[in-house]
Amino acid sequence: MIEQDLLRRFLFEELGVRGEWVKLTSSWQAAKVHQRGSENIQQQLGQALAAVVMLSAGVKFNGSMILQAQGDGDIKTLVAQATDQQKIRGLVRGKENVVAGSLEDMYGQGRLVLTIESGSGSPYQGIVPLQGDNLAAALETYFSQSEQLKTRLWLFANETQAVGLLLQELPVQEGYEADWEHIEILANTVTEQELFDLDCEQLLYLLFNQEKVRVFDPEPVEYNCACSRVNIEKMLFAMGKDELEDILVERGVIEINCEFCNEHYHFDKIDVENILDQKNLINNSNTRH
Repeated sequence: MIEQDLLRRFLFEELGVRGEWVKLTSSWQAAKVHQRGSENIQQQLGQALAAVVMLSAGVKFNGSMILQAQGDGDIKTLVAQATDQQKIRGLVRGKENVVAGSLEDMYGQGRLVLTIESGSGSPYQGIVPLQGDNLAAALETYFSQSEQLKTRLWLFANETQAVGLLLQELPVQEGYEADWEHIEILANTVTEQELFDLDCEQLLYLLFNQEKVRVFDPEPVEYNCACSRVNIEKMLFAMGKDELEDILVERGVIEINCEFCNEHYHFDKIDVENILDQKNLINNSNTRH
């Protein structure tokens, strides 16, 4: 059975290294259907989604992880989000045609921001310059500077798949440097085509067949946009009566479009009056599409 829309975690049982593998197919198709741009700009989104799935899996939290790249070049904004339940969504904004190149070539001067949003406490945020040959290189810099953990990533996307491989050293233990160097040498032989073509255990056997690797159960990944009419109503309620009424006077209606899934929300004067009655928000069920 071909592995699709799955995250697999693995551990080198006798070495100080852990890893993750991801392959997105249907979820990748669903995430990009509402995003415009050339193949190069779409590939950036696919790589970011593969990355954020793996990065979120390495953190214990209830909420979501957001990867955001912003620059002043041909690509202005890239956002990829994964929840602790492996629900993904993303968006990319920039020129219609973007020439492939380094991050500086495509994004200009910019920054890469990783944010963890959970129900408890303030969001955690890490920021590094948007520099390097690709998103994988920028994320490796992030882990080196922010987490002090040696990390390697391989991220690729085409029309049908977005794939990724992550290796990371475990906290310091005896012999860990030699462990890491050994695994990194083996992993550096991996090719883009192998990541597209092989399932997780096939790839791990190809690269590390002389090592004891424990592969954990697959975790399904699916596309799911978190927007809903109820969530939009809560956002509007937080804006306050005066601001909502000013918008109604100016435009007659309040219209909101979700940039992730292109869902359109329309609120007239009666809708706004109902929103301002907070009891309606409490009584509504938080349905999602």
